[in-house]
Amino acid sequence: MAQLTPPTPPEPSSAKPLTVRCPSCGVMHAYRTDNPYRPFCSKGCKAIDLGAWASEAYRVEAKPNPEDAPD
Repeated sequence: MAQLTPPTPPEPSSAKPLTVRCPSCGVMHAYRTDNPYRPFCSKGCKAIDLGAWASEAYRVEAKPNPEDAPD
């Protein structure tokens, strides 16, 4: 039986890291997998976004389903 070896991680490149705009404050920052708040730049920006959802400042439009209407 052949054994499978796990893939080797890619070697770090000398290329410029990917930068993204924080959805909350708009500041450009490096998008890194070790940032627990990504895609936000900080804990504060993530909390601001969560607060906007909680206060219903952001909404996802939904059309009523006729099957859910009472008879």
